[in-house]
Amino acid sequence: VQLQASGGGLVQDGGSLRLSCAASGSTFRSYDMAWFRQVPGKEREFVAAITWSGDGTFYTDAVKGRFTISRDNAKITMYLQMNSLKPEDTAVYYCGRDIMGFRRKMRGISEYDSWGQGTEVTVSS
Repeated sequence: VQLQASGGGLVQDGGSLRLSCAASGSTFRSYDMAWFRQVPGKEREFVAAITWSGDGTFYTDAVKGRFTISRDNAKITMYLQMNSLKPEDTAVYYCGRDIMGFRRKMRGISEYDSWGQGTEVTVSS
Protein backbone atom coordinates (compact mmCIF):
# COMPACT_ATOMS: atom_id res chain seq x y z
CA VAL A 1 0.00 0.00 0.00
CA GLN A 2 1.18 3.53 -0.74
CA LEU A 3 0.24 6.38 1.56
CA GLN A 4 0.06 10.12 0.97
CA ALA A 5 -0.58 12.62 3.74
CA SER A 6 -2.11 16.01 3.01
CA GLY A 7 -3.98 18.86 4.67
CA GLY A 8 -1.17 20.58 6.49
CA GLY A 9 -0.64 24.30 6.57
CA LEU A 10 -0.07 27.39 8.68
CA VAL A 11 -2.54 28.01 11.50
CA GLN A 12 -2.63 30.23 14.55
CA ASP A 13 -2.38 29.02 18.12
CA GLY A 14 -5.77 27.54 19.05
CA GLY A 15 -6.75 26.84 15.47
CA SER A 16 -7.75 23.61 13.76
CA LEU A 17 -6.65 21.50 10.81
CA ARG A 18 -7.75 18.16 9.39
CA LEU A 19 -5.09 15.94 7.90
CA SER A 20 -5.86 13.19 5.43
CA CYS A 21 -3.93 10.05 4.60
CA ALA A 22 -4.96 8.66 1.22
CA ALA A 23 -4.04 5.08 0.44
CA SER A 24 -3.71 3.16 -2.76
CA GLY A 25 -4.79 -0.46 -2.79
CA SER A 26 -7.64 -2.33 -1.18
CA THR A 27 -5.41 -3.81 1.55
CA PHE A 28 -5.72 -0.52 3.45
CA ARG A 29 -8.99 -1.81 4.90
CA SER A 30 -7.16 -4.73 6.52
CA TYR A 31 -4.55 -2.77 8.40
CA ASP A 32 -4.34 -0.86 11.63
CA MET A 33 -2.84 2.57 11.00
CA ALA A 34 -1.21 5.47 12.81
CA TRP A 35 -0.09 9.08 12.62
CA PHE A 36 3.41 10.14 13.60
CA ARG A 37 5.12 13.52 13.55
CA GLN A 38 8.68 14.75 13.27
CA VAL A 39 10.51 17.99 13.86
CA PRO A 40 13.99 18.65 12.47
CA GLY A 41 16.71 17.02 14.52
CA LYS A 42 14.35 14.76 16.44
CA GLU A 43 13.04 11.25 15.99
CA ARG A 44 9.67 10.64 14.45
CA GLU A 45 7.20 10.29 17.31
CA PHE A 46 3.91 8.50 17.71
CA VAL A 47 0.76 10.63 17.74
CA ALA A 48 -2.28 8.35 17.39
CA ALA A 49 -3.32 4.90 16.17
CA ILE A 50 -6.53 3.31 14.94
CA THR A 51 -7.67 -0.25 14.34
CA TRP A 52 -8.54 -1.51 10.87
CA SER A 53 -12.26 -1.22 11.67
CA GLY A 54 -11.99 2.16 13.32
CA ASP A 55 -13.46 0.97 16.60
CA GLY A 56 -10.25 1.25 18.58
CA THR A 57 -8.01 4.30 19.00
CA PHE A 58 -5.05 5.36 21.12
CA TYR A 59 -3.37 8.74 21.56
CA THR A 60 -0.18 10.07 23.02
CA ASP A 61 -0.91 12.14 26.13
CA ALA A 62 0.27 15.33 24.41
CA VAL A 63 -2.67 15.32 22.00
CA LYS A 64 -5.36 13.49 23.97
CA GLY A 65 -8.59 15.47 24.04
CA ARG A 66 -7.46 17.73 21.17
CA PHE A 67 -6.85 15.35 18.26
CA THR A 68 -9.19 12.72 16.82
CA ILE A 69 -8.08 9.92 14.54
CA SER A 70 -10.63 8.31 12.23
CA ARG A 71 -10.85 6.44 8.95
CA ASP A 72 -13.24 5.81 6.09
CA ASN A 73 -12.43 2.44 4.58
CA ALA A 74 -14.84 3.01 1.71
CA LYS A 75 -12.71 6.00 0.71
CA ILE A 76 -9.48 4.25 1.78
CA THR A 77 -8.55 7.34 3.73
CA MET A 78 -7.52 8.03 7.31
CA TYR A 79 -7.92 11.38 9.03
CA LEU A 80 -6.50 13.35 11.92
CA GLN A 81 -8.70 16.16 13.18
CA MET A 82 -6.51 18.55 15.15
CA ASN A 83 -8.18 21.13 17.37
CA SER A 84 -6.79 23.60 19.90
CA LEU A 85 -3.45 23.49 18.12
CA LYS A 86 -0.35 24.66 19.97
CA PRO A 87 3.03 25.83 18.68
CA GLU A 88 4.55 22.59 19.99
CA ASP A 89 2.36 20.68 17.51
CA THR A 90 4.46 22.16 14.69
CA ALA A 91 5.97 19.24 12.78
CA VAL A 92 5.79 17.21 9.60
CA TYR A 93 3.01 14.66 10.02
CA TYR A 94 3.25 11.17 8.50
CA CYS A 95 0.87 8.25 8.29
CA GLY A 96 2.04 4.67 8.55
CA ARG A 97 0.72 1.15 8.21
CA ASP A 98 0.92 -1.03 11.32
CA ILE A 99 2.86 -4.23 10.65
CA MET A 100 2.68 -5.53 14.22
CA GLY A 101 -0.99 -5.11 15.17
CA PHE A 102 -2.82 -2.44 17.17
CA ARG A 103 -1.79 -1.89 20.77
CA ARG A 104 -2.92 0.69 23.31
CA LYS A 105 0.56 2.06 23.97
CA MET A 106 3.21 4.32 22.51
CA ARG A 107 4.79 2.76 19.43
CA GLY A 108 8.04 3.11 17.51
CA ILE A 109 8.59 3.70 13.82
CA SER A 110 10.00 0.19 13.33
CA GLU A 111 6.50 -1.20 13.86
CA TYR A 112 5.11 0.65 10.86
CA ASP A 113 5.86 0.87 7.16
CA SER A 114 4.61 2.40 3.91
CA TRP A 115 5.56 5.89 5.03
CA GLY A 116 4.74 8.32 2.30
CA GLN A 117 5.53 11.99 2.02
CA GLY A 118 4.46 13.87 5.09
CA THR A 119 2.47 17.05 5.37
CA GLU A 120 3.82 20.07 7.21
CA VAL A 121 1.88 21.70 10.04
CA THR A 122 3.02 25.04 11.42
CA VAL A 123 1.28 26.60 14.41
CA SER A 124 2.17 30.22 15.03
CA SER A 125 1.99 31.79 18.48
